Amino acid sequence: MDSSGKEKEAIQLMAEADKKVKSSGSFLGGMFGGNHKVEEACEMYARAANMFKMAKNWSAAGNAFCQAARLHMQLQNKHDSATSYVDAGNAFKKADPHEAIKCLNAAIDIYTDMGRFTIAAKHHITIAEVYESELVDIEKAIAHYEQAADYYKGEESNSSANKCLLKVASYSAQLEQYQKAIEIYEQVGTNTMDNPLLKYSAKEYFFKASLCHFIVDELNAKLAVGKYEEMFPAFSDSRECKLLKKLLDAHEEQNAEAFTEAVKEFDSISRLDQWLTTMLLRIKKTIQGDEGDLK
Repeated sequence: MDSSGKEKEAIQLMAEADKKVKSSGSFLGGMFGGNHKVEEACEMYARAANMFKMAKNWSAAGNAFCQAARLHMQLQNKHDSATSYVDAGNAFKKADPHEAIKCLNAAIDIYTDMGRFTIAAKHHITIAEVYESELVDIEKAIAHYEQAADYYKGEESNSSANKCLLKVASYSAQLEQYQKAIEIYEQVGTNTMDNPLLKYSAKEYFFKASLCHFIVDELNAKLAVGKYEEMFPAFSDSRECKLLKKLLDAHEEQNAEAFTEAVKEFDSISRLDQWLTTMLLRIKKTIQGDEGDLK
């Protein structure tokens, strides 16, 4: 069956489901198995939603899943209702990001009410990703990553919480909320430096915290580097720490050329990502006579 045939069949199923819902609410319908009719309507809406998906009519699929979710709630099937809202959210993601967020928030409300915080956290991440990529609202993305981190922490899922917090730190620094970024990088760095599997990452977090300090104040950066070396001796031998010291010297001497050379040397071995490039450019712009380029 082609997609237009699937769509026609889905529309027919929706109409039948609507009839069942109406008749279940009437006096006679209530006497003669009202709930059973609502259950049948739920199934029909879900089948219709899947047919709309096959026809790639994502909005119609999202609406059909929402209808099923509302009926499941009426029947006190909380888990099924939440699942249907998630299905609706996933369909709407392809057509209407705002509707997707509404549906995922409805699912989150049900999951938190049931005490299912790990699943709720996962859906907060999905919403954050919609704000990141579709709606480009970084403040809102941050809020959802923070909420996810809170739920993960409450469930002792610390590595998942850290992943969310690192996203928050990265975006906070981009938005020039350096103090917030520093606190997170320090916290995650301190949590990981004693873990044999994760301690290699700690130097990266202390490096990023140092760069945030550096943008705000050169002296703060010097003090921070010293503090991190004391807390985590392995940091002293890292290429990141050596780069920081060269950059601090170049900055102190207001030598833009030496600054650029140190960055180039580091980049030739460890490629700089977009975030690091942005932060280093911000620091370099504080050197007199700089044109704001790292090349």
